[in-house]
Amino acid sequence: QVQLVESGGGLVSAGESLRLSCVVSGSIFSISAMGWYRQAPGKQRESVAIITRGGGTNYSDSVKGRFSISRDNAKNALYLQMNSLQPEDTAEYLCNFRSIFRDYWGQGTQVTVSS
Repeated sequence: QVQLVESGGGLVSAGESLRLSCVVSGSIFSISAMGWYRQAPGKQRESVAIITRGGGTNYSDSVKGRFSISRDNAKNALYLQMNSLQPEDTAEYLCNFRSIFRDYWGQGTQVTVSS
């Protein structure tokens, strides 16, 4: 059974940094992309950063230049380095692995940024 487990969230002040991790247990075949999403209370889930199987990356405009997505294939891990955090970045962050068969989601990790 595949499980995605996020970690690294927490409470920080504006301007500080956090690094989120997502570790996969089990095997996922035919991965096309991996990514980080976030959902704030009362808002729709939004894509934050995506990395494709080929290594291409895509960021939402709101985090471009501040966040960086990376992966470690040997460790089955996905990371999100978040710098210059702002209160509007407060949300639950979820990792996603997309295969040609289905999407896999983690349970989420809370990031709260105080002003």
